[in-house]
Amino acid sequence: MSKFDSIRHYKDLEVNEVLQQISKHPMIKALMGFTFPNQTEEEWMERLREIKSIQQFQDNFAYHSIQKILEKSSSGLTTSGFEKLEKHTPYLYISNHRDILMDTSLLNVALKDNGLIMTASAIGDNLVQKSFLLALAKVNRNFLVKRGLPPRELLESSKVMSEYIQHLLTVENRSVWIAQREGRTKDGNDATHQGVLKMLAMASGEINPIEYLKKIKIVPVSISYEYDPTDALKMPQILAKANDEVYVKDKNEDFINLYSGIIGQKRGIHIHVGEVLDHELDCLINSSEKVNKQMQAVATIIDKSIIKNYHLWPTNYIAYDLLHKTNKYADKYTEKEKQLFERRLELRVDKANKVVVENFLAMYANPVINKLKLNNEQ
Repeated sequence: MSKFDSIRHYKDLEVNEVLQQISKHPMIKALMGFTFPNQTEEEWMERLREIKSIQQFQDNFAYHSIQKILEKSSSGLTTSGFEKLEKHTPYLYISNHRDILMDTSLLNVALKDNGLIMTASAIGDNLVQKSFLLALAKVNRNFLVKRGLPPRELLESSKVMSEYIQHLLTVENRSVWIAQREGRTKDGNDATHQGVLKMLAMASGEINPIEYLKKIKIVPVSISYEYDPTDALKMPQILAKANDEVYVKDKNEDFINLYSGIIGQKRGIHIHVGEVLDHELDCLINSSEKVNKQMQAVATIIDKSIIKNYHLWPTNYIAYDLLHKTNKYADKYTEKEKQLFERRLELRVDKANKVVVENFLAMYANPVINKLKLNNEQ
């Protein structure tokens, strides 16, 4: 048994059997019916029986599903920065994280469209508790991040994951996607957690940890949605944090968030890939700072790239103006766009609850505020 078996995605030789097992599940039937409305069940089942690899599954099924989701729930996906990447080079994409499934799925659509290596992607095991979801995730090249472990087991799990990511990048020539922090950003403040970088560096061996981070070619990714389809669903957790309360998830909360992120209206979506972390890391390699300080410096470099390249939508500027009771950014949106956003606010949160309203607006306004801070304009 390989030490990676508890977290790895499926191997190509396992794919066909797994697809046959899950093909009759009602959710798979619904997904296929949505993706291929002009095909009969027997037709897409026959196509599924011919799939022998993950790449085939992604090319013939997953890619089309995401295109259909974009068609139904957005005004389209735009991208920038991909032309700077090399076609056959695997990268480690560290991304801000807004949506459970769509962030990594959309990045892979953009990578495929640009002829670049698609990713193996990290996903929390808490999100794939249902067996068909776990199978679908692993057949789509997702690997598991184990959540809720005691400290000693967490350390061992982090070490295994670090080595697996290294294996993917250096042995399988496979790009990897990982979020900049555990869990999605709920308040619009995208920040890289040092723990993610320390986990990655566990596989550095005798090499200086920063030198190792340079070697694995980190690319910061900024993904932004004009409308967050799960904005209202994030409110209870934000309020619990504001009230210094422990937040306990409902049994099906992760699944509801996952489903809402897929079908919910997003309007505009933009993904920007930043520069590969290179020269900035050279400066750190030669510094006399302790590893903790160096890791914080790397996190700051990633944050600056993500914030700088984050695409701001009219919704972000509207929320800023409403939150601060100003017209500072009135030239960034139309009256109709403002009315639509205010209508959304009205429908999704209790307007009588001032704290909820302020937190909802802050979720959209914080990317504007963070850009201002970055440019020293605030």
